[in-house]
Amino acid sequence: MKPALLPVFLCLISFYHCPGQDFYNVKDLTSENLFTTNCEGPAVDKKGNLFAVNYQADGTIGQISADGKVTRFATLPEGSIGNAIQFDREGNMLVADFAGHNILKVDTKTKKVSVFVHSDAFNQPNDICINKKGQLFASDPNWKTNTGKIWRIDADGTPHLLQDNMGTTNGIELSPDEKTLYVNESEQRTLWAYDVDDKGNISNKRKLYDFPDFGMDGMKCDKEGNLLIARWGKGVIAIVSPQGKLIREVEMKGKKTSNICFGGKDGKTCFVTLQDRKCIESFRHEVAGRQY
Repeated sequence: MKPALLPVFLCLISFYHCPGQDFYNVKDLTSENLFTTNCEGPAVDKKGNLFAVNYQADGTIGQISADGKVTRFATLPEGSIGNAIQFDREGNMLVADFAGHNILKVDTKTKKVSVFVHSDAFNQPNDICINKKGQLFASDPNWKTNTGKIWRIDADGTPHLLQDNMGTTNGIELSPDEKTLYVNESEQRTLWAYDVDDKGNISNKRKLYDFPDFGMDGMKCDKEGNLLIARWGKGVIAIVSPQGKLIREVEMKGKKTSNICFGGKDGKTCFVTLQDRKCIESFRHEVAGRQY
């Protein structure tokens, strides 16, 4: 065998020992029972720090180290409970507060919490995604009536209702080019796609995929436009192509998969929150997240 081929050969015969090649092998990042049953909203900032909501008690934000240790990063105002986290261009943490009908802003330097936007027209802001202009897109379900809305919140905090009279809107995400908005309906088990114009308005609603059973929760896009969707109750992360084809399902250890985000040095590590195990699990994906 030629010397130049030896490293390739050794890598092939010991595939899972090659750096970065251990894809879809699910591991515990944190211990069980560190979060509440509202364990949700994993997000990674520009420095690579991982956060999730409701650490030890509802209304808190936990910061998770690379070795799985968790510390309390911030406490939200009384009556507020976080559901999802995103970061704006200035590095502020934006938190969907489903109990207070708010999007909160946390200054990550001072940890001061303020209300970025409040509206009595919000049912309960659930999941959020953000574009390069600083516009937020928020799902807004009403679980009692199995209905929901979609909102756009501009960088100045002005809310705009984009769609009403939907099913229970939950996971929401933008495509890598930010020209497509994806929204899923948990109870109806339907995944929708919309065109997004330069102003952040949506149109051309179309069905991308229907699941026959179980619910959907949070979801994120990789750089190739594939959607990684938390299937709440089934305990898998479903990977759906932008053409609406189910590529694979990654089986997690817990069943109540609530949300997912990308992180790690190369953006290919997926962090998944589990509401039944009250912890965070992780696995490697072959493609980095859309923001890497």
